[in-house]
Amino acid sequence: MASAGDTTEGRLAIIAGGGLLPSYVAEAARSAGENPVIVILKDEGDRRWDGFDHATIGIGDFAALDGLFRKYRIDRVVMSGSVRRRPEWREVRPTLRILRKVPAAIRTLLSGGDDTVLQMVIKLIEGEGLRVVGAHEIAPNLLATVGPLGAVSPSDDDRRDIARAGEAAEALGRLDIGQGAVSIGGRIVAVEGVEGTDGMLDRVGVLRGAGRISQRRRGVLVKLCKPQQDIRADLPAIGVSTVLNAKAAGLAGIAIEAGRSLVLDREALIKAADENGLFVCGIDKGLPGWGLR
Repeated sequence: MASAGDTTEGRLAIIAGGGLLPSYVAEAARSAGENPVIVILKDEGDRRWDGFDHATIGIGDFAALDGLFRKYRIDRVVMSGSVRRRPEWREVRPTLRILRKVPAAIRTLLSGGDDTVLQMVIKLIEGEGLRVVGAHEIAPNLLATVGPLGAVSPSDDDRRDIARAGEAAEALGRLDIGQGAVSIGGRIVAVEGVEGTDGMLDRVGVLRGAGRISQRRRGVLVKLCKPQQDIRADLPAIGVSTVLNAKAAGLAGIAIEAGRSLVLDREALIKAADENGLFVCGIDKGLPGWGLR
């Protein structure tokens, strides 16, 4: 654990899972004058945090997390980054307050859907007197906007696939299963499960290579925020790897929900999309034609 450093009241804690998002949030917080404390999730966080106060804790170790919050006088928490697995029973260390306030918490953490689990984690943290804020509140420039991000725009066929995949992604989200779906020629060929977006795109590539999916039609990936989702955690996100995996799967492009999805490493993502002839666009379910007409 790094030195406690600043002991001023009201510090921000960033719970850091895997991927780029925690780094973007931390830099945005620092640029805004914050001195954030990074809470690295053991076996999940994959960034170096030199120059930041930081500590590593196990998933489900709420007792250690509570001690960390008290040590650094944390009053706000951001949850960011990917988490690949759920804690085992032996890894869960609740505080006494958690056991008294939320008797079913442990069962939910181990067996609930992703959104259900995140809502429970938020409830547990706020039950300790802290406020949970969204990554987009700290780094609003990461939010997707309506329309194409790069030089390539979706065709009429692509827009039809966007509408079809959007319907599937919304239904999938209501079931608290995943956030993404792929439509090719108006046919839903894949929906996102526990393997995540990249795993789903790998599966699309395998199916296409095996002749189970049209070689002639390209198709579209759509990612939407779950209808019931607390937007303070696990907003849909794309990065350069999403673009490259969509290209490998033979897709024409990617559509994500404007205002409720995150675009990581935006300049590099747009460059990769333009170089590979893919569109990336923000869509809005509340606008005619999803905002693309």
